[in-house]
Amino acid sequence: MKRKLIDEALEEAKIMGIRNILALRGDPPREEEYQLDTESGEEEKEIKENNQEFVWAIDLVRYIRRKYADFFCIGVATYPEGHSDESHPQKQSFEHDLPYLIGKVQAGADFLVTQLFFDVHAYTRFEKALREHESGVFRTIPIIPGLLPIQNYQILRRTTKLAHCRIPPALLDILEPIKADDEKVKEKGIDALCDIINEIQACKSAQPRGYHFFTLNLEKVVGSIIERCNLIPPKPSQMDGYDSAIDDSPETLSGINGASQITANGITRILESSNLPSSRRPSIASNHLTTSHRTSSSLPNNANSTGNINQPINTDSRSATWDDFPNGRFGDARSPAFGTPMSYSPSSLPCTPAQARALWGEPTDPSQITALFTSHLSSNNPSQLPWSDGSSPSLSPETAVIRDHLLALTEGRRWWTIASQPAVDGVPSTDPTHGWGPARGFVFQKPFVEFFCPLADWTQNLRPHLRSHAAKGEISYYCSGSASSASAADPDPDGVSFFETSEQSAEAVHAVTWGSFLGKEIATASMVEE
Repeated sequence: MKRKLIDEALEEAKIMGIRNILALRGDPPREEEYQLDTESGEEEKEIKENNQEFVWAIDLVRYIRRKYADFFCIGVATYPEGHSDESHPQKQSFEHDLPYLIGKVQAGADFLVTQLFFDVHAYTRFEKALREHESGVFRTIPIIPGLLPIQNYQILRRTTKLAHCRIPPALLDILEPIKADDEKVKEKGIDALCDIINEIQACKSAQPRGYHFFTLNLEKVVGSIIERCNLIPPKPSQMDGYDSAIDDSPETLSGINGASQITANGITRILESSNLPSSRRPSIASNHLTTSHRTSSSLPNNANSTGNINQPINTDSRSATWDDFPNGRFGDARSPAFGTPMSYSPSSLPCTPAQARALWGEPTDPSQITALFTSHLSSNNPSQLPWSDGSSPSLSPETAVIRDHLLALTEGRRWWTIASQPAVDGVPSTDPTHGWGPARGFVFQKPFVEFFCPLADWTQNLRPHLRSHAAKGEISYYCSGSASSASAADPDPDGVSFFETSEQSAEAVHAVTWGSFLGKEIATASMVEE
């Protein structure tokens, strides 16, 4: 990353009065990852020098502290179960990480935020080890546990795999039988998170407790946990003597640098860090919470985007900022309930390059690639393809319904399928193969298939066939190709790629999986759009 971008971000934060900075290493520089050659010679040289300067989080901590002294309060990440850069780590332990964490604290870090975890005993052992470490650097530093509210089973399995954290077998035993019912998963997930928080609260702490929730832009489960665990008392006076970071004055913030305010129950709370003994002390009060979120673009201008977190959650509120189910629902596709769209890139591989070679080898001709796809569809090795998230060791049960059709495409035509589903017309939501969601509901699916095919097959066979059916409103399709195959289609002006779609699909959003449940809005689990 260019040093200039870091300087601009820090200067903007300073101007806005933001004093708490979480310094992370982050993803590898994209210009190295994709080997882009778009910069001039001087710019490329500068980028390389900057990338050598900012290699690890400790480099960023040192830079911020050197340039801004004590103005910023700097946080760094830590890992109760150990850090790993591998998608399938063989070994990881926080003991191995300790020298690096000590270095970050000695370089100027003021507080620690942990990776998400569900093994509370691993966390308490981790915190105890830090507090008692012979270096003494962790004796009083704030340690903020990172907690992931459980929104649904698949998100849980996918996220814990990416984070390399363990799910206790007892929790899996609870969730596995109800994994298709998001509502029940949420209920049991709230129980699990509350148990974790209560156990942490019961441990003696040198600092007031704070928690960081990974909300995934879905706040209702978080609100339920906060309310049940009483993490925000009705009045600041009940905050165990840690009110030095909170000013209850109803006065405005004029002239107060680095402060922000929220209003709840008629009380204006000013969160600040400038009046503490150390000017870089984090603005963390007893049971203070940190969350990441955004306001829905469809929220009315006069709606209260802050909300009153002390009040019971009103599930019928029309000014709610977030949706209830991460599976989504009919409505604005920009809603966070639809989740992050799938994207394919070198950085989205579900494993490291070395593991990819072990899984797939190094095919050099189409027949070898066809063999990999065919073997995968037959439930043999490889157990996953580059487009799998790897959270499940096997194919979806409903793939068996259309397996013969997929094999015919793969073996017979050499069209490599990467995503598909059969048609489903109103089966019960408890169906063992296609069912999902609460009981006493019905689910529906449109059939679709996504695949790679040669350009000649597209232009000579598929394109005329799809166009004739699309003209009758019987089918929708999208097709894209690379520059080398663009000659037979309409290329982009820059000649990089081409894209074609049926006319009715150009601006349409297609719900391909949805369900109807008693007393609820129609929910859609997946959709396809340009």
